[in-house]
Amino acid sequence: MGKSKTSKYYEDNPEAAEKRRKYQRKLNKTKKQKDYRVEHTRERRRRGIDGEGGKDVSKKKNGKFVLENPYRNRARNGADGKSTKK
Repeated sequence: MGKSKTSKYYEDNPEAAEKRRKYQRKLNKTKKQKDYRVEHTRERRRRGIDGEGGKDVSKKKNGKFVLENPYRNRARNGADGKSTKK
């Protein structure tokens, strides 16, 4: 399997890659992001699939969790950042 366009870009532009990592580190420390991870990890543990790989646990608009193909789940938010949730 080849590298994505994004991966190639950051490989060729180390300054941009470091800038992105710096932003991600800052984002991952926020309370909102921590709460998000806790909630989803809790659901994966409840279902007995945490650490197994496979499908993602994602939320529908009504707040219920569903198992979803990781590719579809992670591709949903485009460049405009608008959600297209089920």
